Amino acid sequence: MKIGYVRVSTQEQNESRQTEAFASMGIEKVYIDKQSGKNTNRPKLSEMLSYIREGDTVVVESISRLARNTKDLLDIVEKIKGKGADFISLKENIDTNSVSGKFMLTIFGAMAELERGYILERQAEGIEIAKREGKYKGRSAIAVDDAEFVRVCRRWRAGEITAKKAMEMLNLKPNTFYRRVKEKGL
Repeated sequence: MKIGYVRVSTQEQNESRQTEAFASMGIEKVYIDKQSGKNTNRPKLSEMLSYIREGDTVVVESISRLARNTKDLLDIVEKIKGKGADFISLKENIDTNSVSGKFMLTIFGAMAELERGYILERQAEGIEIAKREGKYKGRSAIAVDDAEFVRVCRRWRAGEITAKKAMEMLNLKPNTFYRRVKEKGL
């Protein structure tokens, strides 16, 4: 069976570009994750890895859709190969059914990781320049009424609600919530 794996980084992004690449391949089943590839803890990736069987072929549009770094890429492909399945990346023209395909997988994986590193370096440099020029203010603070924050935190500390519920009520992510709790001494 040919199985497709698709990943886009956010819910808003469209996966059509990747799924269209599968059109002529005879893909029978497609797994789609809509989240960052920075880690391998993705529900559809896990589901796909559990589903594949000996003789299957896993197809991706490009290796960057499967993993963001060489180690994760090689680990995932090893799991695929461990189940007796093959791996194909269309963009890089990699097929792990051949020795040269395995070699190219390692090379392209390292190149993808290098490019990701360059992107992060350029982003950090741009932010640093913008800060020096006074154009960068960082992320805008999430506006939360202090009295409301204290009221919700007291309910949380009293065991009336969970921390998760408190974060939902205040519309805060865990890092921000706990940082503000510490700042306010709650």
